[in-house]
Amino acid sequence: MSLVPRQALIVSHGQPSDPVPAEDTLKALALKVAAQLPDWNIQSATLAAEGRLEAALSTLSPGALIYPMFMANGWFVTSALPKRLGKTEATVIDPLGLDPSLPDLAAQALKETAQHAGWSLLQTTILLAAHGSGRSRKPAKMANDFADAIAARISVADIRVGFVEEVPFIEQAAKGCGPLSICLPLFACPGFHTTQDVPDALRQAEFPGVLLPVLGEAQGVPQLIANRLQQSRRSLPA
Repeated sequence: MSLVPRQALIVSHGQPSDPVPAEDTLKALALKVAAQLPDWNIQSATLAAEGRLEAALSTLSPGALIYPMFMANGWFVTSALPKRLGKTEATVIDPLGLDPSLPDLAAQALKETAQHAGWSLLQTTILLAAHGSGRSRKPAKMANDFADAIAARISVADIRVGFVEEVPFIEQAAKGCGPLSICLPLFACPGFHTTQDVPDALRQAEFPGVLLPVLGEAQGVPQLIANRLQQSRRSLPA
C-alpha cells in the first residue's frame, strides 16, 4: 500500500492585476475535485496571489502532489513553479493540458454544442484559441497536437488553431470562418486572455460562430483531475 499522502495542491497562474477572482475560481474547482475524492485533502493556490502558494505549501506533508492547472509544460510549469516550491518535498505531476483524456472531453463538448445548434459536425469549423508563447515552443506544440487529437476523435469541416501571443494570431485563424463555427479556448482557467483578448480577436475577425467557455471549465474536468491524482499517487514509490 502506498504511503504517499492523500494530499494535493492545484496551482494556476492567476491574475496579477486582480488576484481574488482567480483564487475564488480555483478554490471552487478544488472543492469539486474534493467531492470526487472525499478521503483526500485538496487545496488550491494561484502564483499571482501574494503569499497564497507559500501558505498552502506549508500545510503539505512530504510526498504531496502538485497539480499544475496549465495547458502545457511551459515556462511557468518547468521554471517558475519549481522555483516557488523551493525545498518543498512535493511531486509535480503533468498539467491539465497533457492529460490524455482531455481531448475526449473537448470532443464531447464540441459534439454537444453542434447538436444543440442543430449543426452537422461535418459542416462545422472548429477554432482552437490558445495562448502560445514568445519564449517556448511547448504551448504551440500542445495546441497543434491537441488539434490533431480532436481530428482523430470527430470528423469536422476544418480545425484551425490561433494564438494570443504568436502567429497565426486568433484573428488571423478566425478570418473567413462561416456561421457554423465553434471557438474553443484552450485555456485551463478563465482570465484576461479569455474575457478580453479572445473575444476582441473574434470581433476583429467578425467571427460569426459560437464561443465556448475555457476548456478547463468543461464538464468532467474535476473528475479527470481526481482520476489523475489517484493514478499518480499509485505510481509513486511508497
